[in-house]
Amino acid sequence: MKKESKAVIFLYGTIPGRACLKVCTAPIVSKAAAVLLSSRASRLIIPGFVKNNGIDMDRYEVPEGGYSSFNDFFIRKLKGGYYADTDSPLVSPCDGLLSIKKIVKDSIINTKHSRYSIAELLGDSELAARYSDGMALIFRLTPSHYHRYCYCAGGRITGQRRIDGVLHCVRPVAVRSQKVYTRNTREYTVITNHSLGVIVQMEVGAMLVGKISNSDECRPGYAALTGTEKGYFEYGGSTIIILLEKRHRISRKILERTPIDGEIPVTIGEALTEA
Repeated sequence: MKKESKAVIFLYGTIPGRACLKVCTAPIVSKAAAVLLSSRASRLIIPGFVKNNGIDMDRYEVPEGGYSSFNDFFIRKLKGGYYADTDSPLVSPCDGLLSIKKIVKDSIINTKHSRYSIAELLGDSELAARYSDGMALIFRLTPSHYHRYCYCAGGRITGQRRIDGVLHCVRPVAVRSQKVYTRNTREYTVITNHSLGVIVQMEVGAMLVGKISNSDECRPGYAALTGTEKGYFEYGGSTIIILLEKRHRISRKILERTPIDGEIPVTIGEALTEA
């Protein structure tokens, strides 16, 4: 397990650090970081970032002449794309670390450290009521992960919403002390699937940009296709949350993996449930 950075521990684990959080999580700070990380000068950061995060660059496309900026590198594409198991009812929307949570009758997600109201998460109590006794799948992406994501399931897009907020870090130390998922800027898509029912796929931004960039087709009336790229995050460890109306049987292949601090490693496009 990778240890929390000293900066994150300071911000979320100390009194002086928490006093700085209001400034650090403000959208204007992330906007300033976005300008810097999209500049040509930011390319100088790339080699050190690759080394520190153990990124295997043989997996990724590199433009002729190199990346134009750090953010250009951060949203890099896989060589040859990725494989999506379209025979599965539900696939992983991203590379990341998965937590599987039950949604209890009072529409609260019980995590190890925090409690989240589904109505507060969605900003819609009527939609939230669908997920009573359902399931939440939480995918945490670290800076070293591939930051493009796909549709977890196919179906008609029947809703799309953006909720503006602050931009907290999404590492465990932050989740322990802040209601990150219900405070951070987030976007979600509602997909009606013939076998899974009404699904919510939510992208949650994070500290230092964490910009959510969804495709133009990601809006009501369009048809989502399982495994098709939905969008990407710019710099910042980020999170994707899937809400399901019922509790489904997660693939044994997934459950038998060795967890990392309670989170299960998954890859984009792989089957999450038994076909």
